[in-house]
Amino acid sequence: MKPLLTVETAPTQLGLPAALRQQLSHLAEASYPFEACGLLVGRMGDTRIDTVRICPARNLNRERPEDRYLLDPQDFLAADQAARAQGLEIVGFWHSHPNSPAYPSQTDLEAAWEGYSYLIISTTGDGAEGAGAFRSWRLIDNRFLEEAIDTGGN
Repeated sequence: MKPLLTVETAPTQLGLPAALRQQLSHLAEASYPFEACGLLVGRMGDTRIDTVRICPARNLNRERPEDRYLLDPQDFLAADQAARAQGLEIVGFWHSHPNSPAYPSQTDLEAAWEGYSYLIISTTGDGAEGAGAFRSWRLIDNRFLEEAIDTGGN
């Protein structure tokens, strides 16, 4: 039987310390049943992207906030300014998928830019163990490839 989804591997790895992963888990669960979103700030290398901090952002989508997000441009600008002041840069974006797997949607693909990590967090709202799966994606040649996530062994 042919698999429904073939996942290719990106040539990059996202470094996401365990403490930041936990913070993202709480933010994603707190916004359930709506999508949460924000930015990843850190340092970008050729094959490794290190996340130093995360910046939550407002989801401005009012028509379908349960399965769409529109990251507030003011939050983007503020995060970019703060990152540059610290010698860092925006290395990616994160958002949650309430009641959905952590795979990019067609909407995610249409809104994505090459050169960034796209971290997706599945949420169920039960709060039992925080958010579910974390998966990171990179847009290359108009398709998403999955990035490995390194939490530093934690």
